[in-house]
Amino acid sequence: MAAPDSWESIADDQPEPAPALNPNAGAFVPGRNVFASSFVPGGAPRTVATTNVERPQQEQAPADKPADAAQLSSDLEASSIKDESTSEEAEPKPQASANSNTSPEQASTPPAAEAAAPAAAAAAEDHSAAKLAEEAFPDGGGELENVNIVFIGHVDAGKSTIGGQLLKLTGQVDKRTLEKYEREAKEKNRESWYLSWALDTNAEERDKGKTVEVGRAMFSTARKRFTILDAPGHRSFVPNMINGAAQADMAILVISARRGEFETGFERGGQTREHAMLAKTAGVKHLIVLINKMDDPTVVWKSERYEECKSKLMPYLKQVGFRKSDVCFMPASGLTGAGLKERVDPASCDWYSGPSFLEYLDSLPSISRSSSDVVRVPIVDRYKDMGTIIMGKLESGCINKSQSLVLMPNRANVDVLAVFADESEVSTARCGENIKLKLKGIEEEDVSPGFVLCSPNQLCHTTRVFDAQIVVLEYKSIICAGYSAVLHVHTAVEDVKITNLLFTIDRKTNQKKPRPRFIKQDMSAVVRMETSGVICLETFKQFPQLGRFTLRDEGRTVAVGKVVKLISDAAPGAAN
Repeated sequence: MAAPDSWESIADDQPEPAPALNPNAGAFVPGRNVFASSFVPGGAPRTVATTNVERPQQEQAPADKPADAAQLSSDLEASSIKDESTSEEAEPKPQASANSNTSPEQASTPPAAEAAAPAAAAAAEDHSAAKLAEEAFPDGGGELENVNIVFIGHVDAGKSTIGGQLLKLTGQVDKRTLEKYEREAKEKNRESWYLSWALDTNAEERDKGKTVEVGRAMFSTARKRFTILDAPGHRSFVPNMINGAAQADMAILVISARRGEFETGFERGGQTREHAMLAKTAGVKHLIVLINKMDDPTVVWKSERYEECKSKLMPYLKQVGFRKSDVCFMPASGLTGAGLKERVDPASCDWYSGPSFLEYLDSLPSISRSSSDVVRVPIVDRYKDMGTIIMGKLESGCINKSQSLVLMPNRANVDVLAVFADESEVSTARCGENIKLKLKGIEEEDVSPGFVLCSPNQLCHTTRVFDAQIVVLEYKSIICAGYSAVLHVHTAVEDVKITNLLFTIDRKTNQKKPRPRFIKQDMSAVVRMETSGVICLETFKQFPQLGRFTLRDEGRTVAVGKVVKLISDAAPGAAN
């Protein structure tokens, strides 16, 4: 055997297992190649005498690849249907060594051991598959239903305090953090505000004690996983409240039982009325009225004050459109936590024997979701973090990692690089979840709130002109053709103009009167509207989440409505 030209051309041998070593091999001499011939000056090369030094042929084992989440289901199926006969054929049989004195009868494997070998291999595969499933679905495969709840109500009713108390009671905020908040709040002479700081995170909100942006937090119970959306209560931030209500499945209307505070919020122009109406317009079907501050010295858990608030509020909720069976009243104290996790102490409140707030939330029936439908994600916000990140609620369909989608109205093709739910990365997002997606194929400046992420095979409609049925709620003057307002539809905000009044509808007899000259407060009409830019829109009948809207003007909610007809789709790729 001739010496090689270069030692680099010969790959290093794999280490041999102990039984395969050759006991008759020569001693190792550093710097000497036992396979090379010796050099003899002036003579023929002579070979080194070796004793059957053979290089055993080994099959190069393929490198282990990390399991792909997309192949998880097929791997699980393959491991569960593997035939035992195949496992027995693949099991290597022991061979007796040439230098061993073991008889063939002793070398053979007992039948019990042969039968146990496939079972052990199958158990190892099942354990590996379970580990892969745990990594791909860290939330337990979606066994906890996700529910989005929005806290609404008049300013200073205690919404953020109740949200912070819920996070404390469910263990989402540690004791050290709460002690830090309490110490900092005491330094600012705001001792009772420290719980709200778990949701009010920026300095402006903490200094003024008013929520500005929609706060977000998560907590879980035995049967459900909840996403808290803490909406602002001040009238200056109603557009942010509408944005939060558009992402909610149910609403918590927080009422202050303190003398004077309930009356201020409920009187005409108060945010208690407007928030209840806007929540119904946003599609919220179930409402929990949480009468807060029952431990206040002006109330002291008196049933008379509780019944007074309930009797005044229920007729208005019926007028807005809530059915009696969809509204639940319960007393609570956000500062002390009474009535939230544990039931109210009978010693202080012997007249209420209903469930606590968390007990009632956990007992609600499951919400029907359209996970098998087309993908629709109205975008709430976006930012840049090692790529373009978008936030929104998955209204329908299901999104997987590496899935290809289309962003409307720009018709931009994007790929999903990562899916985040509850601040943790998952492989699949289900309908109803508030998610974050890392996208490939688009920049942050090309994405705006109000855009909609869609399935490539069925895009949502984009338009500027549409017909809608509206109900005028509050407007001092008359509304004629040419009237302009601000349109809030799903997460989009756009200037809109009423170009034509088609007909009015009598709200009692449903009779239509064509071509009215004007409409005014408490009237219902079908009008033609035109937006200043292209927006993603669907008819209310086809997709309610993208077909209901609110009209606002001069800081007031003027009208609510639903889309009944799309006049024309915008040109492909048009965004303005």
